[in-house]
Amino acid sequence: MNWYLDVLKKYAVFNGRARRKEFWMFELFNIIISIVLNVVDMSLDIQLLSLIYTVGIFLPSLAVTVRRLHDTGRSGWWVLIGLVPLVGFIVLIVFAATEGDQHQNEHGPNPKLAPAY
Repeated sequence: MNWYLDVLKKYAVFNGRARRKEFWMFELFNIIISIVLNVVDMSLDIQLLSLIYTVGIFLPSLAVTVRRLHDTGRSGWWVLIGLVPLVGFIVLIVFAATEGDQHQNEHGPNPKLAPAY
């Protein structure tokens, strides 16, 4: 749960790097919360809770994706490839699953070696 909260603390931070674990744990909790909210919405016959959550989580999700791309040595602009149907989604998954640079790159030091805040 700390990984999810850490991403929310960096709500709109697009610089720096994010570890694979930080990215994937955020995505895991994001999916779990979305499923729970969708079940609640369906039981109440509304779509309000999941819509509010989706809008509220959009910016942190985008920011952690950009930081994850930075960790792999890519520009954050690669996130736009996600706009290409299916192929872009697969490319982003491959990039997110790729191990980050072991040494400092132009986006900062290796987050595995950096002290946690």
